[in-house]
Amino acid sequence: MEGEKCESEPQPQTEGRSRPMTFGEKAVGLTFNPGGNEKVNDIKIMYAKIIDLIEREPDGGEYSEMKRKLKSDAISFAIIAQMSAVKLITWKD
Repeated sequence: MEGEKCESEPQPQTEGRSRPMTFGEKAVGLTFNPGGNEKVNDIKIMYAKIIDLIEREPDGGEYSEMKRKLKSDAISFAIIAQMSAVKLITWKD
C-alpha cells in the first residue's frame, strides 16, 4: 500500500546499530521500495546524501531571505528529481 514501509527494506544502520533516519533519508522515503529494486535504493541513497548536504548549509544572516529560498528550492527540486529518476527506473510500457 502507498505510504507503508517495505518490511524487506532494512533500516539505515551505523556500525551494526539502528540509528534515526537523516532528513534526506526521510525526504526520499528511503525505506519505501516495495519492489526491492536495487537501482531505486541506490538512487534514493544518492539523493538523500545530496539533500543532507543542502540541509546542513547555513541559511545565512538576518537579511538572507534569498539564501533561505534557494535552500528550500534546492531541497524541493532534489526530491522531485529523485522521484522522477525512480519513476524512470520503474516505468513499464
